Amino acid sequence: MGTPHIEALEGQIAKTVLMPGDPLRAKFIADKFLENVEKFNNVRNIFGYTGTYKGKRISVMGSGMGMPSIGIYSYELYKFYDVENIIRIGSAGAYTADLNLYDVVLADAAWSESTFAKTQSGEDVYTVYPSEDLNNKIMEVANDLNIPVTKGMVHSSDVFYRQNFKEYENIRDEHGCIAVEMESFALFHNAKVLGKKAACLLTISDNLVTMQETSADERQNAFTRMMDIALGLAE
Repeated sequence: MGTPHIEALEGQIAKTVLMPGDPLRAKFIADKFLENVEKFNNVRNIFGYTGTYKGKRISVMGSGMGMPSIGIYSYELYKFYDVENIIRIGSAGAYTADLNLYDVVLADAAWSESTFAKTQSGEDVYTVYPSEDLNNKIMEVANDLNIPVTKGMVHSSDVFYRQNFKEYENIRDEHGCIAVEMESFALFHNAKVLGKKAACLLTISDNLVTMQETSADERQNAFTRMMDIALGLAE
């Protein structure tokens, strides 16, 4: 089978895929949590794995950074591999002092100044939404695991190094965004246009208000509460 960016054969990818940005985080999840693991992608070192979690099948694959990257991988997974559910599991910067390092956030909407949706399908929209069904399942799993989750609007940014750092305050205040990341807007849009389901679980890796931050190693290996919740969606 194969696409320009994924070399998997038909049937190698589960209906539900977890998508961290970092391919090494995908490898960490496969090594630490999954059994009967099969690696299905190595193209561009965007590692993808399928295995079982508590006897249920699930896949995990890196998305790379930014909307163009996750836009490519999520579209190909949905369109050409019959994937039904993609749950982004990534890091985010907090826009409020109420969020602490390692807190888990579930996006109930994504706002962006990006033109991704307009370019991809002609839709001139700046707020897109995840699957309500997936979000409800995620909250059920989180409650069963006694893991606190904060729901809210996230800002999907095209720019990591914004020249005017303080601009985040205006975005937070005008649009109600509680955290910033760089992928969920494109993922939610692709799910909408293809009739699929998407969700976004995030772990706070830094706080733009308090200036606290985690290390690269911690971002790769220590966000296990978010992973535990997402793995609970294995089918």
